[in-house]
Amino acid sequence: MFDDTPLVMVEDADVLREVARKLASKKVIGVDTESDSFYSYREKVCLLQISDDEADYVIDPLVVEDLSPLAPVMADPSIVKILHGADYDVVCLKRDFGFEFRTIFDTLIAAQLLGAPRVGLADLINDHFGIKLDKLFQRHNWSLRPLRDEHVEYARGDTHWLLALREILMRRLRKDGRLRHLREECRLVEKREWKARPFDPDGFLDIRKSDGLDDTGKRVLRRLYLYRNAQAEKQNRPTFKVIPDAVLLKLASARPTSSREFDKLIPSKTAMKRRYGKGMLDAVLAGLEDDQPIPKRRKKSSRRSSSQPKPRLRGRAAERAMAELKAWRNKLIESSNRYTPFTTASNSVLKAIASVRPSTLEELERMPDVRRWQVRDFGEQILAVLDKVDPG
Repeated sequence: MFDDTPLVMVEDADVLREVARKLASKKVIGVDTESDSFYSYREKVCLLQISDDEADYVIDPLVVEDLSPLAPVMADPSIVKILHGADYDVVCLKRDFGFEFRTIFDTLIAAQLLGAPRVGLADLINDHFGIKLDKLFQRHNWSLRPLRDEHVEYARGDTHWLLALREILMRRLRKDGRLRHLREECRLVEKREWKARPFDPDGFLDIRKSDGLDDTGKRVLRRLYLYRNAQAEKQNRPTFKVIPDAVLLKLASARPTSSREFDKLIPSKTAMKRRYGKGMLDAVLAGLEDDQPIPKRRKKSSRRSSSQPKPRLRGRAAERAMAELKAWRNKLIESSNRYTPFTTASNSVLKAIASVRPSTLEELERMPDVRRWQVRDFGEQILAVLDKVDPG
């Protein structure tokens, strides 16, 4: 499947330095990562795959911990880094290795800008090259060692075709006049940062249907929530794989006070019961004795940036503006298959525009949610729609 392309396994610092030296001379490389987010309390990058025009490299950061020789390659603006759905890879590589990125080409964004009906990497490779990628290991625990041959073959498949895929997408983007659109979107991806979310002891209030509990039930839920987190951190497992939210809510609602009552709720033969049964029951009892106040339910923070202009339209006026903007966009999409919500404006962008109600192209461009290419391509039309709804 990979023809005669050499595979280089990088499990040694000296080999990594040599690979970094070679990559520094390239103009285009493909990049991908594999992480263990479904298997660890604190996820980490477990593999880094890179392809150039000569070889596929599979780098093992669990063996070669210092990946700093690759940092200049990722930051070099003269080297195009091709990724598919780059957001996650970029923030993970920044978080774990301190990389910075310049000149990214995201094949997912490119496919979306071209209005591709299927934009997954496997779909694009199949559509353009007639090669079906086996996604058997999509949810594999990549922190496990040793790596088997089939794991390595799967991993290299995510970068091997990226260089050729970019060439095809570049030609189509150039033909459609959307290269500038891609560059702007990719520059935003390069700035993405890992949003650290430390454990929140009041996070039990965010569990679905927790608002249906009385205060006693919420105190029990809090104790169960704290117990689960402690076990997850201790075992380095995701919290949902320790005790699901539904089980916490069930116990907080029923509040068993004895092993017999507990056994009626949680089947005795399950691994979860064997591992955590006593701890969960103790947490329930502690919650029933708890007299600490329950914090008020937090309002969801607004996504509007602090630099976003203040809304000028509210209530029905904003709703009318939103309806007219959607009608304009949908009519545009119906007029040509080259238009999609991604290549015009999403509902969230239209909602922001309807609320702020910019009156000039300069005001529209200053909105954090709005891209410059959207202002160039559709700015005058958007303002015309707003003038019809709210002449000002």
